[in-house]
Amino acid sequence: MEYLNERVSYLRGLADGLGIDDSTKEGKIILAILDTLEDFADAINELEASHSELDDYVGEIDEDLSEIENQIYGDEDYDDEDDDYDYDYDDDDEDEDEDEDYEGYVEVECPNCHMLMSVEEELLEDEDAELVCPHCNETIKVKDLKIVDDDED
Repeated sequence: MEYLNERVSYLRGLADGLGIDDSTKEGKIILAILDTLEDFADAINELEASHSELDDYVGEIDEDLSEIENQIYGDEDYDDEDDDYDYDYDDDDEDEDEDEDYEGYVEVECPNCHMLMSVEEELLEDEDAELVCPHCNETIKVKDLKIVDDDED
């Protein structure tokens, strides 16, 4: 974008040809505008150079990544459409995993906000224990908690 610098130089030449100097208010403004335009042109040229460098760098990274893919997949003509692997997951397995994650926990109802939360069974054995409801942030005594029956489904 060198043409921006050329155009600013042309405008500066016009200003010099018209005898615009900083002795008048209008002259000060016009020269300040030309200086600002020159700064913008320089900044844009620097951004263009940086962009070009980054573009080259990304191209090199892309080439390196292609080489790594070829090493991993062993086929230069590797295509996702050639992949016959079926990614269909069985939802029943996920449900079993979720149940296993909550073993040792009991669902209880907060006496204040009536929202449900999971609590460790061991905690319920100590009636003097207290906990904070994650929904209403109230402190609750374990003996005041109501256990929710999961078998109602």
